[in-house]
Amino acid sequence: MTQILIIEDEEPIRRVMVRILSEESASYEITEAEDGKKGLSKLEKNSFDLVLCDIKMPKMDGIEVLQAAKAKGIYVPFIMLTGHGNVETAVEAMKLGAYDFIAKPPDLNRLLTAVRHAIENKTLRKENLKLKRKVAQKYTIVGESEPVIKMKEMISKVAPTDARVLITGENGTGKELVAHQLHQQSDRSKENFIEVNCAAIPSELIESELFGHVKGAFTSAVKDRSGKFEAANKGTLFLDEIADMSLAAQAKVLRALQEKKIQRVGNEKDISVDVRVIAATNKDLLNEIKEGRFREDLYHRLAVIMIHVPSLDDRKEDIPLLVSHFVDLLSKEQGLEKKSFSDGAYFKLNAYPWTGNVRELRNVVERLLILGENPISSENIVQFAPK
Repeated sequence: MTQILIIEDEEPIRRVMVRILSEESASYEITEAEDGKKGLSKLEKNSFDLVLCDIKMPKMDGIEVLQAAKAKGIYVPFIMLTGHGNVETAVEAMKLGAYDFIAKPPDLNRLLTAVRHAIENKTLRKENLKLKRKVAQKYTIVGESEPVIKMKEMISKVAPTDARVLITGENGTGKELVAHQLHQQSDRSKENFIEVNCAAIPSELIESELFGHVKGAFTSAVKDRSGKFEAANKGTLFLDEIADMSLAAQAKVLRALQEKKIQRVGNEKDISVDVRVIAATNKDLLNEIKEGRFREDLYHRLAVIMIHVPSLDDRKEDIPLLVSHFVDLLSKEQGLEKKSFSDGAYFKLNAYPWTGNVRELRNVVERLLILGENPISSENIVQFAPK
């Protein structure tokens, strides 16, 4: 049921709104309050999806109710009801966070449209929050070993700044998790996080992917297209496997970092961008520079802060925590049965050389949840884990 609270001191108007809303949907459960104080009391004691609140009331007016609700951490959309001549007050309410305002006596269509939109907006916000929490869980850095604690401390210090970060580490260590945490803990967290795998894009297309192109710039450019830098404007751009980027594209990335401007392929017009760039690589960039495959000036632009992600072999004490995390995650994502691991199973997992790091461990846990016994034994590890 959708819970709606009507705070209105004029009983005839309350009665009209109750009738209109009840006829609109049987899923609307409506509560009434005849003044601001009683309305606030109901807000404190119950959970509502929407509040219809008169502005001019005795004891406590609508503006005061709205302010008090916000101060108490009650976040629910308010639609303010205003009489003629109170439009300025209604605008003030909008500035304070009200969703909308309607003149009295309320127009039927205007009222129902505002109510539907407010409820849809709240539902969308709930879904977005749920999705963000799900994403946050997916990109949690799991571990309490000394290398992981130091890495988390570094992330906490660096994330609130706009400093560029170069993340290093072997394949499968979780460099993308560090990038996500840097974004989620930053002031840019409400904006886009755009990821580009430089190794997965052909060298002849990487510039178009990053900077966009105009129609006719090359054979397959049939229309104008924005690139990842524009998509990440005000947010974060994560350049994974940066060492695999062509030298030509490196030069353009360098210019974007220096001047905060880009040009689409086939166009000389500058486009201003405000992007925090985070890069990652599993290669030794100093050696790549020595071999002429990576620009030294770009390296120094990217490596303002360096964060190294330890290999799993350097943090084996985290294996039980990681296994528990993957069991929870996979059971939710894929509906797999939750299984426990015997002490012998953990001993065997700890003895393996994890060349594929955390990614390999995740794959092994998934395989064991599908094929192993419950609890998973050391024999299951020998049977289904890598040799």
